[in-house]
Amino acid sequence: MIMDWQVDPDAQPSDDILMQMRAAADQAPLQEGIKIPCTASVRICGEDAIREMNRAYRGMDTTTDVLSFPSVAYPAGITAGACPELLRREFDDGAGACFLGDIVISLPHLLRQAEEYGHSPRREGAYLLVHGLCHLMGYDHVEEEDQKRMRRKEEEILSAAGISREDGGEGDEALLRLAREAMELSYSPYSRFPVGAALRCADGRIYQGCNIENASYGLTNCAERTALFKAVSEGAREFTALAIASRVPAWPCGACRQVLNEFAPDLRVIITWGEGQTAEKNLRELLPESFGPEDLQEDLKRNGEGI
Repeated sequence: MIMDWQVDPDAQPSDDILMQMRAAADQAPLQEGIKIPCTASVRICGEDAIREMNRAYRGMDTTTDVLSFPSVAYPAGITAGACPELLRREFDDGAGACFLGDIVISLPHLLRQAEEYGHSPRREGAYLLVHGLCHLMGYDHVEEEDQKRMRRKEEEILSAAGISREDGGEGDEALLRLAREAMELSYSPYSRFPVGAALRCADGRIYQGCNIENASYGLTNCAERTALFKAVSEGAREFTALAIASRVPAWPCGACRQVLNEFAPDLRVIITWGEGQTAEKNLRELLPESFGPEDLQEDLKRNGEGI
């Protein structure tokens, strides 16, 4: 999803908050089932600015955490995923996407609520952005049933981005589910052994991969490396956990272990198979006495060179 970020000088969030918000924003149109490119504007501001907007647009002279201004008028009970024609009417030539609307988030409010609710600021930032995006996609919480529907969608988006309610983003259920989903996309006509993987970056983003076989056999790529190469090609360099799904217990092959070790020697590796069985090991357990970038650096130092 294309986001136009505007950050006020007195409300600069940390990089990890912004990264988590971006990860959640990318999942919003996917989980809503929107098939066309979308964009939205997000302003992060201080208390005075959001209070002024709340007074001007809602007649409420109080501060708040998030304000949303949808650009699309959806029919009652219908959300963006079922309204492609309405979205196309909001197509922005400059952005090359359909404009959903504007969101304003108060950084001081975000930080206070994170402390109050006992989770990380990056989790609260992602939640507030997702809440705003759901409003832009036609969800509301005036009536009880509408509220439940909106909450389900919010948690669905956060879960897909690897952000759990309980622990601020380190939960494994979303990662395992995404690995199982990736397994369904496997191209494995020769081995008939589908494998899926989901790799979580340190900033909360998750990349999926499946095994892709080839008639020459030797050019086959494993699910773990597919996910890793996708992540690295998008600029990610630090990773915290990898989930692997298959029909029977399957740890990464030697090649995958070595490639993963290049970036994350302490990576948590979780496998799942059958009816939800799981097992976990650290990559150092799977690749003892490994050889990695630090060994090359040490050798070059001894020889008076550098990387």
